[in-house]
Amino acid sequence: MTEASVAVGLLHTVPALATTFDDLIRATAPELRRIHLADAWLLDTARRTGVTDAVRATVLDHIRHLETLGAAAVLVTCSSIGEAAEAAGAAVRVPVIRVDAAMADEATAIASGPEARGRIAVLATLSSTLGPTGRLVERATGAASRPVAVTADVVTSAAEAHDAGDRDRVDSLVAAAVSRAAAEADVVVLAQASMARAAKLAEVPVPVLSSPAGGVAALLHAVGHGQAAP
Repeated sequence: MTEASVAVGLLHTVPALATTFDDLIRATAPELRRIHLADAWLLDTARRTGVTDAVRATVLDHIRHLETLGAAAVLVTCSSIGEAAEAAGAAVRVPVIRVDAAMADEATAIASGPEARGRIAVLATLSSTLGPTGRLVERATGAASRPVAVTADVVTSAAEAHDAGDRDRVDSLVAAAVSRAAAEADVVVLAQASMARAAKLAEVPVPVLSSPAGGVAALLHAVGHGQAAP
């Protein structure tokens, strides 16, 4: 397979985020074929009733479809279904990457550093996302060289503002929550890719990590392009 023929697959639950990830890949590896599949029902269901058997089965079906279309690796860009993505990865032949996995590892490295206080703050606007990403970060800290404490909080009223279409208020609420969390933590983790824009509004003295860049870096590394995510 020539480099120009290599394809990557991306599974989204927020269709509007496809452009964000497409731009990130194109900026680094424009020669890659990019196959996007969006299913908003997955996140809607996860919000209402959790990651059900139907959600897990659909995630697996979508990943298998991307594989049949030629994807050499698949990035699942929704943290709420991250655990379903991991389970699906065991049933297909191509690497399946959680968008928040690289971010969890990076946060652990920062918080376990010699000058750090050993504290990670995880923020989400949806409780359906907070659990999966919080558990992922907790798991990552298990390999740390020193104890690391993880706190996980939902940004109050952010989901309601999002549902009302008030994106500016969402960003303002997230930025304020980042500022509060940064006062007690070595690093702040934003659990959802959609929160990345708000990270730029918060001027804090600690790193604020969002998932798109790290997820794309891990995807590209999986197909032999570029360096592994930090």
